[in-house]
Amino acid sequence: MARYDYRCPACGKVFEVEHPMSERPEICCPADGTVCERVISGSAITFVGSGFYNTDMRDSGETKTTSSESSSSCGGCSGGDCGTCGH
Repeated sequence: MARYDYRCPACGKVFEVEHPMSERPEICCPADGTVCERVISGSAITFVGSGFYNTDMRDSGETKTTSSESSSSCGGCSGGDCGTCGH
């Protein structure tokens, strides 16, 4: 079950309703019975720090390379060169 905020266009009251994400029920204001609209708001998740994609799980001196730029062996290459295995 997900929780959603709804606002009454008549009185401006904002309230929370819990219902499944797959449902789009018609929600009425508890104060005056007017059909309400769902309030869309930003996420409360904040990512802070030096990065969460480019810097995770790497040594500080390592840079990201593509498979065509890589010349080191992956251990499964014939001849010890990743250029021959398409890795």
